[in-house]
Amino acid sequence: MKVLEEVKEQRLSVAEAATVLGISYRQAHRIWGRYREEGDSGLVHRGRGKTPNNAVSEELKQQILRRYEERYAGFGPTLAAEKLSEEGMRVDHNTLWRWLREAGLWTRQRARYPYRQWRERRMHFGELVQLDGSHHDWFEERGEDCCLMNMVDDATSITLSLMAKEETTEAAMRLLWAWIKGYGIPASIYCDRKNVYVTEREPTPQEQLAGQDPLTAFGLACQKLGVEIITANSPQAKGRVERNHGVYQDRFVKELRLKGIRSIEDANALLEGGFIDSLNRRFAKPAASTADCHVPIVNGTDLRTVFCFEVQRTVGRDWVVQSDCRRFQIPRDARPLPRPGSKVTVARWLDGSIHLLVKGKEIHYEEIEPVAGREEVLAS
Repeated sequence: MKVLEEVKEQRLSVAEAATVLGISYRQAHRIWGRYREEGDSGLVHRGRGKTPNNAVSEELKQQILRRYEERYAGFGPTLAAEKLSEEGMRVDHNTLWRWLREAGLWTRQRARYPYRQWRERRMHFGELVQLDGSHHDWFEERGEDCCLMNMVDDATSITLSLMAKEETTEAAMRLLWAWIKGYGIPASIYCDRKNVYVTEREPTPQEQLAGQDPLTAFGLACQKLGVEIITANSPQAKGRVERNHGVYQDRFVKELRLKGIRSIEDANALLEGGFIDSLNRRFAKPAASTADCHVPIVNGTDLRTVFCFEVQRTVGRDWVVQSDCRRFQIPRDARPLPRPGSKVTVARWLDGSIHLLVKGKEIHYEEIEPVAGREEVLAS
């Protein structure tokens, strides 16, 4: 209005007024014409007080709010809008947020966090993959306690997860195995300093003689694959996977609730049946570089021999190897035949099978059944 007063008093031209107002000359000319004819009221937008052409009817609005209360109570506006659209009730998440706020169905208070310096994403897919377990009430007291094992690529936010009873070595192995089958071997893994991934124990004499650092079973598997393990000093350092936990704790928990799932087996079936793919389609980002740092599996590599638990045991004078209260007889025709007193590797695969290795080669054995009463004698 002040600018048009300047035009009215001929201190500005319409073209100069258009420049000051940041609009085109034609628009400024139309506005000037309305102002000249109607005065101040001519500047009021013509749509004020009118119902928008794309407005949602009050009946549909109330139907959506009722459906939200019946089925999606506690869902965030974005996720609720997605679920409602699957039922044919399309509404923008911002509109739904406004309705829920007005109806008192949605309030959210964001917690204040200490300052953390921003870190740029890695450039390449597979250059760094973050790994962590999330303990949460996933079944909302409908089922047993469990842990979500989660991997997130730092460059793209691509995620892969599985449900397990605890954050164990076997669960971490199975998750990395699934990642390798899907994408290849990553260059490095970023994880906590938990004893699942790294160990603080002193090296054994054999490790000292070989110049090796102490490794966990998971660390040994990564060493075989050439994967570097990088440990974080705080949970916040693994921000990518920690924030991704929040996505699962929101969306996955609600999906489990909607489908009435209460077991780890059914939860994993849901993850593998498209839930993870839907998360990646929605939240994954393109990497800054098109180069992929994943390494393909070498032909002939059996990942069962990589993801296993290995211990060193001594061959007895009767060519019997003992491990975990079990005895394994090495036959005379085994090749190579280890000498009594030498070391063999006892490997337990994730399927529970036992394999004896001599200098990296598997040898045949026969398990000796325990003699009746022997366990009681040994225990005493």
